[in-house]
This record gives sequence, structure tokens and C-alpha cells, in this order.
Amino acid sequence: MNTDTTGTTGSTGSTAPYRSELRPGRGGFAPLLRAELTKFRTVRGWAIGLVVAVLATMGLTLLVHSSCSINGSDCPSPPVGPDGGAVTDTFYFVHQPLHGDGSITVRMTSLTGLYSENGGSPVGAGPGQNPTAGMKPGLQPWGKAGIIIKDGTAPGSAYAAMMVTGSHGVRMQYDYTHDRPGLAGDVSAASPRWLRLTRSGDTITGYDSADGTHWTKVDAVTLAGLPATAQIGLFAASPVHTKVVSQSVTSQTGTAGPTQITAAIDKLDLQGAKPGGVWAGGQTGGDGGSVYPVRGGAFRQSGGTLTVTGSGDIAPAVPGGPSSGVSLSDTLVGMFAGLIAMVVVGTVFITSEYRRGLIRTTLSASPRRGRVLAAKAVVIGAVTFVAGLVAVTGALVIGERQMRADGVSIDPVSTLTLVRIVAGTAALLAVAAVLALAIGTVLRRSAIAVVAVIVAIVLPYFLAVGGVSFLPAGVTNWLLRLTPAAAFAVQQPYPRYAQVDFSYTPPNGYYPLAPWAGFAVLCAWAAVALGLAAFLLRRRDV
Repeated sequence: MNTDTTGTTGSTGSTAPYRSELRPGRGGFAPLLRAELTKFRTVRGWAIGLVVAVLATMGLTLLVHSSCSINGSDCPSPPVGPDGGAVTDTFYFVHQPLHGDGSITVRMTSLTGLYSENGGSPVGAGPGQNPTAGMKPGLQPWGKAGIIIKDGTAPGSAYAAMMVTGSHGVRMQYDYTHDRPGLAGDVSAASPRWLRLTRSGDTITGYDSADGTHWTKVDAVTLAGLPATAQIGLFAASPVHTKVVSQSVTSQTGTAGPTQITAAIDKLDLQGAKPGGVWAGGQTGGDGGSVYPVRGGAFRQSGGTLTVTGSGDIAPAVPGGPSSGVSLSDTLVGMFAGLIAMVVVGTVFITSEYRRGLIRTTLSASPRRGRVLAAKAVVIGAVTFVAGLVAVTGALVIGERQMRADGVSIDPVSTLTLVRIVAGTAALLAVAAVLALAIGTVLRRSAIAVVAVIVAIVLPYFLAVGGVSFLPAGVTNWLLRLTPAAAFAVQQPYPRYAQVDFSYTPPNGYYPLAPWAGFAVLCAWAAVALGLAAFLLRRRDV
């Protein structure tokens, strides 16, 4: 039996695990970290790789140009709601001033609608033209009409409303993103819906009733900073109608057009407004900047019945919506170049030691191989996270300026969402580098390891998200649930909203997992890869 540093071979030809003859050092984990960090700083190529990653992430943003034009003019910036996010706020509003506390109660007996599939005629049709020509009867599911208390008429201002919808029953909605269900079912003369809003200071309480006698509280909300004089009244809004006509493996086609909703209301009881006050009716928010302009609204009063007709929507903005701009994530296109560069750095952080034979020196100085790998993972994760923060922040700043120069606005997001996108993307880059380190340890070949990591992270993303995905929706969803590409969910700028009909799919910027849940999938892959790398590092010769 012959013994050397490559193992022990018996008559069966098997190889025993390598065991260092050096006694483990007594140093702690901190000296290992310092040693690996010093090693990283002294190898110029690794530092240059990070600089290249940062510059590529920011520089490629300059090559991305967008344009948006509606009727020959630049697209307007979307209004911003109370929570800092982009909103749609265009509807027909019939209102009076409400001085201090008060209430409004109505009975709704009818809700009807019209829709167009081909754009139809816009607002301001010429003399003799019928603005509803070519429209078909039908209610949008989230078409809505009812009563509202609002902080003025400026788009994006706070509000609370009780409403009857096209197919979702009675709802109480407030500040664009919040929605509470009330009575279910459709409204008709035989089955009316009574609605009530009361104001007490900053608190707005909504009620509904089927008979006007027995009332149910739907919700009570606080509109912080609601002025002493708010606007109270009736409203009607109906969002754009969309329909998919055909779909193939590479594309889909559809139709879209404006819609209109009309509500018949009676039994109006207004408390707190000036006695004998005059109703003021008009379109709030213009046409919302939509390529499908809203229909002109109207308010009519005949005896004790009031009829309100309107178009538009009061809701959070979604990508491609009537008042949305460019998604914040669109400015991070250069991140893929930065990701590849950081994967290369993470890989060569270990494979270069194999290639040059320095790994023996490293493990001789620190025989506890698992701790060496852990120290390398901490160092490469930390330096790539810092570099990622710089790169992502720079890309966002450059991208915003670039979009403004192109006449395109970037949808505003809340501060927490912005922090999550910046920190989450930097963390994605860092964990990807750690995964590359682990795969490099397993394969011990730079080129093969880099390709393996890029295929695992980038390829599923482009199959599911890039351009128009040719894969079935079920396949793309599973790709973004199970593969490391799930981590891109941290870049999703918008949440899903039940009260907004939209195609919530990966190509439209929506992922099947929540942002941090998707990131956790990448972390799990990195953890498994590190575990395998540590096992093989202990078991085999270097």
C-alpha cells in the first residue's frame, strides 16, 4: 500500500479522503476573513472586475432610450397618491364643499355601461358627432359609481368612497390602493343599494344597506391631513376595456378602447354642506393621459333622480395603464452585464487558486476547509453587495435623467419599495457571486462554472420574461418559482391589486413569488451549492 498526498490506495483501487497532516490552527474566523479580504484587495484583476461590473451596470443604462407620445405630446407624469406611488385619478365628479363634519346618503337603483373595442371617438367629438357611436352595451367588472369625500379635486389627492361596481358588488375604497367588500350582487330597481359616508374629523366611515333601514358598517378609515373643507358628492368612473383576440407561441393580439358607466341615484341626503349649495360637475384629472381618452361625463337631475355618467378610473397605476410611465425596473437593464461580471469575479476568487496551485498554500495555513470556504463566501458577498449598491444607485440616477431627456416619466414608488429594489438587487448580485464561488469550488474550472451560473440565473429569466415569452404561462411561472431567477422578483415595482384588472404576468413585470420569497429561492440554491462545495472540499484532494 502506497501513501501520498493524493490519498491512500488499496488493492481495490479506491481512494481515501484527503487528510491534512497539519494540526488545525487556533485562530478564529476573523483572521480568516482578514486574510481573504487582503487577498482580494491585492489581486488587481478581481478589483478591476468589480469596477467593470459597476461601470457596465451604469453605462448600459445610457444606451436605453424610451419614448411616449399621446396625440403628438410627451406623456404626462402620473399623479402620485398619498403613499407615494403612481395612481390613476380621472373620473366624473359632481361635488359641493363639505365644511367640517357631515355625511352623504344615497340609494342607487341602476348601473349601466358602454364599451368600445377599437378606441372609438375621443372626448370632444365635433358637432353632430355621437361620442358613443360604435360602443356596445356592457359593464366593466371594475366600473364604479357612488359617493365620495375627497381632499379637493387635484389628481392624487386623498379620498374615501362607497360605490357599486360592475360585477364586484358594493365596495369601500380609499387612497387608491385600499379596497373593502360590502354587499354582494348586482344593483337594480328591485334590488337597490343604499350607500352612506360620514365624516368625523379625519375619520371617514362607510356603510351600506339593502333597504335603507338596516345599515352595515363596511370600514372606517383615517385620511391624515384631510382639510377642514373637503369635497363631497357623487362620482362615476369606468376603466379601459381590453380583450385578447388571438395568441400564438410568440405573440398575442387584442383590442382595447374606452368605456362609460351611468348610475341612477335617488334619496340623496346631504348633511354638512351649505344649504342650497350648487352642484359642480366635471372631469377630474382630464383624460388621464390615456391613448384611449375617457368619454365625456354628464350629470342630470330630473325630479328626485340624479344620473351620473363617467369614464376613467380611481385606482393604483399598473404598467401600461392609462396614466403610468416607465417602470423603475426598466432603468436596471445594465444589471445583467454587471451580474455576469460579478459572477466571473466570484468564480475566479476560488478557481484561480486551483489553477495556480495556491489552494494548497491556503489550506495549509488554514486546514479547516469549511471555514476557509465560509470566509471566502463572506468576503465575496460583502464586496459584491457594496459594489452592487453603487451600481444600482448610479443606474437609477442615470436612468431617470435619461428618461426625462426622452420625455418619459418614471413611475414614482414608495420609499420602502425603492429601498427594496436597490438593496434587493444589490443582494441578488452578492448572492449570485456566492453561488458562483460555490460552483467554482465544485467544478474547479472557471469557464464551465461561469457558464453554469449564468445559465441557472439569466437563462430562465429571459425565457420567462425577456421580450414576449414563447413558453406557456404555467411553465414560466414554475421557472420563476424554482430556479435562481426567482430572485428577480425583488425588482417588482408594483404589487398586485385585486381592484385592477390586468395581466399580472412575468413579461408585464409581475412575478409568481413575493419579492423576498423569490430572493429566498436564490439564497437556498446558494446554500445548497455551498454545502456541496464544502463537502467536496473536505473529501477530495486539491
